[in-house]
Amino acid sequence: MPNNPPDEGNTVTQRTDDQPKALKPALESMTLLVAAVIVHDKATNRVVLLQRSENAKFAQGMWDLPVGKSEPGEPITETAVRELYEETGLTVKPESLKVAHIIHGAWGVEAPNGFLTVVFAAHEWTGEPENREPRKHSQVRWVNANAIPETFVETTSSALHRYLAGGPDVSVDGWQ
Repeated sequence: MPNNPPDEGNTVTQRTDDQPKALKPALESMTLLVAAVIVHDKATNRVVLLQRSENAKFAQGMWDLPVGKSEPGEPITETAVRELYEETGLTVKPESLKVAHIIHGAWGVEAPNGFLTVVFAAHEWTGEPENREPRKHSQVRWVNANAIPETFVETTSSALHRYLAGGPDVSVDGWQ
């Protein structure tokens, strides 16, 4: 067996006294993992957007996709499902999500070590959009895909516009 170093970021098993021990990941240096969801009603060409409130941690008053941080040990598809429901009341099945775009940011308000956002598209859902977090958002509603507001968080706006135009599927932000 070759003596190759382990990939960074993966849990490594180290044998001591024939007992495997998993090394803890260096969480304080890890990139923040985020999920966003584009709920796209293709029949009417509408998407669900939210507008951040004046009390939001960042991007006050700006439009955004339903988006949120992954919890430790949570698969990214579950993050997407959970955040979409928490913010909009819409329910999607993890297996119905399609990867629409990936954003790799060098830095974020809550991500000094960068962030990776997996933007999913959902074409099947249940429920009607509602503002379930009024402290964070001033409104949640359907918006015509041809009339996306200009006051939009730059990274998710770019991902949404690229998705609607058919690609490219990856964008980077803040890297030199």
